[in-house]
Amino acid sequence: MSAVVDTHPLDNPAWLAMTGSQAACAEVRGHAARFRPDVSPFVALADESGWPDLAALVGAGGLAVLAGVSPSVPDGWRQLSQVAGVQLVDVAMEAEPAPEAVRLGVDDVPEMLDLVERTQPGPFRPRTVELGTYLGIRIDGALVAMAGERMRPPGWTEISAVCTDPAYRGRGLAGRLVRAVAYVIRERGDVPFLHTGAANEGAIRLYESLGFKRRREAMFTALTAPD
Repeated sequence: MSAVVDTHPLDNPAWLAMTGSQAACAEVRGHAARFRPDVSPFVALADESGWPDLAALVGAGGLAVLAGVSPSVPDGWRQLSQVAGVQLVDVAMEAEPAPEAVRLGVDDVPEMLDLVERTQPGPFRPRTVELGTYLGIRIDGALVAMAGERMRPPGWTEISAVCTDPAYRGRGLAGRLVRAVAYVIRERGDVPFLHTGAANEGAIRLYESLGFKRRREAMFTALTAPD
């Protein structure tokens, strides 16, 4: 992993987000940081010297999910899973509002958690909604699709939690929500980016068709701290 002075903000976006615009949702100790557990399981290291700080932050046996980086894991840490992903950046998207989309907030969290449980777009916790704008589409009153913002390193905002109820797929709901969230991001002056699984060819095709371009590979690793 690169040190604090990364050549690009998206080389270590979690660290820059947690120590910058989203510091209110995070805890920092030395060269390590984590989002508060009820916000997200993601953690970050400024550099390889941050492992002892990270162990202190999450506690003995605590869960730590590294996002988009591939560090050398020291002895004592136990790897639970590792998923290869790709990072994509907006280069030609036609961002626009979605008139049918509604802003989601605290009162919608139970439905958001239920949709995430059924569709598995990635980690989502009770206070994840506090990370940024979340938009959803309701049909007959039920939340059937959503997308929102997650990490915000300087000049960039990640689009995340893109998911659609299986019964409503094939209607273009995800694409409309991605463009709508991207519109919010661009209005703020940031550039949208996102991550998805390297094996999720359908999602990659969707994002590339919307105007995203692959930037780099990105590994997601779940670990537990030494006891």
